Amino acid sequence: MKKREIVKSNELFNQIIAKGNKVSNKYFIIYSVKKEEIKNNYGIAVGKKVGKAVIRNRIKRKVRNIIDNNRFLFSNYHNYIIICKRDIVSLTYQEMELSLQKLLNNKGEN
Repeated sequence: MKKREIVKSNELFNQIIAKGNKVSNKYFIIYSVKKEEIKNNYGIAVGKKVGKAVIRNRIKRKVRNIIDNNRFLFSNYHNYIIICKRDIVSLTYQEMELSLQKLLNNKGEN
């Protein structure tokens, strides 16, 4: 994921969560909002209850890699916020990828 594809402003982050379509499972919550531009933007959030900074950053790196490998699952013209829940710590990379793929395949916006 490129730096220009990241949702950086706190205001936009909160706006996407407030107005976005929500899809969730045991490990992730995904909010998405349609936008005008062709490219997608992504925001990843991992709460402090998940673990210390090293663990949270490792989870974010894995999620970014999953996004890069599965771009075809994301609809164009959208902003996405991916929130990782506490139970994600126990997952391997493959289980995390499978869970996110299932969630994106079941979303109702395609």
